[in-house]
Order: sequence, then C-alpha cells, then structure tokens
Amino acid sequence: MLRTIKNEQIFILALLCGFFLATANSFFKKPVPLSRADYLAPPKVIVNLSAGLKVQAADSFWLRGLQDFDFCDQPVNKMECVGQSWLFHILDLTTDLDPKFFSAFFYGGLSLTVVVNDFAGATQIFDKGVAEFPKNWILLYAAAYHAATEEKDKVKASKLYFAAAKYGAPSWVNAMAGRLAGEGGDEKYAELILQQMIDSAMEPKLIERLQQKLQKIKSEKK
Repeated sequence: MLRTIKNEQIFILALLCGFFLATANSFFKKPVPLSRADYLAPPKVIVNLSAGLKVQAADSFWLRGLQDFDFCDQPVNKMECVGQSWLFHILDLTTDLDPKFFSAFFYGGLSLTVVVNDFAGATQIFDKGVAEFPKNWILLYAAAYHAATEEKDKVKASKLYFAAAKYGAPSWVNAMAGRLAGEGGDEKYAELILQQMIDSAMEPKLIERLQQKLQKIKSEKK
C-alpha cells in the first residue's frame, strides 16, 4: 500500500515537472509589448458604472492619457490626425467623469491641437472646458488660440480673447481680440499668443511644440 502511494506521488510529481518544462518557455519569455495600434478607446458607459468613484476613475484615465500624450491612432498625414482620436476619447471620458478637472481641459486640449493635431477633438474639449470654466482666462486664451489658428473661426476667437481679457489676461489681448474681429490678426499678435502659452505651459512636449510653431512664424517673417 505504501509503495502504491509513493508510486502515485512520483507519477504526479513527474506530470507536474513535465508540465512545467513544457510551459517554462512561456513563463520566462519577455512579455510582448502592446502595440500602439492595439489601443482601444474606452466606452462612455464607464461613466454610468463608476458611481461613487468617478473622480478616482477620472484620475486613472488621466494618468493613462499622460503616458501617450503624443499618440495619434489614425494619422491623416504627418501633420494631422483624424478627429475623435484615441487621446480625445480618453480626455472626453476623463472630463465626463470629473467635469471640474481643469488640467484635463487645458493640457488635454492643448495636446490635441498642438501635439497630436486632432483639431476636431481639441475643439470639443475646449468648448466643453470653456462651458465649465467660463471665467478662467488661461483656458479661454488657449481655446481662442485654437479657434483662430486651427478652426479659422475669427469671430469665435475674438469672443474668447475678449472674455480672456475681461477675466485677467494681459491688456494687449483685448487689442488683439479687436484686431481679429476686424481684420483677422497678424504675425505680431500670433507671436505674443504663442509666447504667453509657452510661459504658462508645464508639459515639456507642449512647450517644445509651441516653441517650434513660434520659431516657424519668426522664420517666415524673415
């Protein structure tokens, strides 16, 4: 009886060793990194499934977005991304979960328009942010920049600049708003806008891209 038990134990042990050896390669193999092309946009239904934890969920999606703040999943060309990009969906969900998440509106909108070049997505995030923070001149200023340069909507841009001036922006912004409303602006004001945005930005990627745009304007003037 004892010998039978030992034999069974040895048999089971042999099976376990065989299984381990057969699968050892998968245990020790380096994990295959997820391709950016495999990223999926989070479903909006998450908002309805996060009762009581919406702010925490918003923080989680924001942190996820920060890891790929320059990711365009569907490029139109080297300079532009298809609207409704992966990053847009992350930011849209983040701001649905926490409508008072200022950084998601400001840095998220800037990243969409300046880094990713998802101009349609940036418009939606800025419009959403301005509705939540109608007296925050920094956000109004960034939204106005996007409206003027990418939406090509001078009337909308001038209104946003006027609002920014009203709520604390430098005095020259008011003059720029008037110029946009009347003539469409010029390079001098574009330089001032970009420099102000560089001074107020914190994300290195945003600062770098804004500086590139500013340098392009200066070189075109020469």
